[in-house]
Amino acid sequence: MRNIKGRMLRKLKKISSTSVSPENLTMPEIRDKAIEQPSTSVVLYTTSLRGIRKTFEDCKTIKFLLGSLRVVYSERDVSMHMEYRDELWRILGGRVVPPKLFIRGSYVGGADEVVGLHDSGMLRAMLHGIPLAPAAPPCRACAGVRFLLCTTCHGSRRVLANGARARCPDCNENGLVKCSLCTST
Repeated sequence: MRNIKGRMLRKLKKISSTSVSPENLTMPEIRDKAIEQPSTSVVLYTTSLRGIRKTFEDCKTIKFLLGSLRVVYSERDVSMHMEYRDELWRILGGRVVPPKLFIRGSYVGGADEVVGLHDSGMLRAMLHGIPLAPAAPPCRACAGVRFLLCTTCHGSRRVLANGARARCPDCNENGLVKCSLCTST
C-alpha cells in the first residue's frame, strides 16, 4: 500500500509541476503503456465477478466516478470475455488485476491512482474534451450487461457439425456474444 501511495504522489507532483491543460496531462512514466484508441476515448477494464470483494468494489468506484462525471467510456469486462483480459495483460506486460483506466490511449492507473487524481481535481482536467454521455436508459437488448446468450448454441458452447459436437464458432468461452446494439469495439 505504501508503494502505491508513493507512486501516486510522484505522479501528482509531476502533473502539478506542469501547466494544467489536457495536452500536458500525458504522464511520462506511462507513455509507453498505451492502447490504440481515438483521442476522445476512455477505456475502463473491469470485472463483474464478486469473488474478490476489494477488486469488485474498486471497479464499482471507478465506474461511479466516470458516471458522475458523465463521460462516455468503453467498459471492458475481463471476466466476461478473455480477449479483454489478454489484451489488458499484453498492454501492461503481465498479469494485472482490474480496474485499469486508459484516457486518450494512455494508461492512467488503477483505483487508487484514479481516486487520487479525482480528489486532487486532475481527473476532470484529464477528461476535458471527452464527449459527455447522454442520459439514456440501459440497452433494451442486454440491459447494460453488453453481452447476450449465443443464439447458435444457446450458451452451451457446443454445436453439431458433421454429426459430431464441436466448439461453437460464434461465442466466447462463456457462451456469450457481444451485444450488437451497445458495443462497437
